[in-house]
Order: sequence, then C-alpha cells, then structure tokens
Amino acid sequence: MFSWAITFFLIALIAALFGFFGVAAGAAGVAKIIFVVALIMTIISFAVGRRPTP
Repeated sequence: MFSWAITFFLIALIAALFGFFGVAAGAAGVAKIIFVVALIMTIISFAVGRRPTP
C-alpha cells in the first residue's frame, strides 16, 4: 500500500513540474490519504500480531 502512496506522490511531482497544478494537488491529496491508511493498517497489524497465543 505504501507503493501506491509513493506512486501518487511521484505523479504529483511530475504533474507539478509540467504545470498541471490541479492534477498535482489531487494526486498529492490521494497520496496523503493512502499513506495515512497504510500507516494505520501497519500499526494495527503490529498490535494484533504481537498477542500471545493461548
């Protein structure tokens, strides 16, 4: 999922470089949302995976 965030971030950088600021803002927004969701899922995964088995 982090790879999707990086992909959208790169799309935003390239769009900004060529002057497509609307596309860049949209891609950056999507990248932020995907990054936060991936970070939350990673933290939940670590918390659930560290429980001892009964």
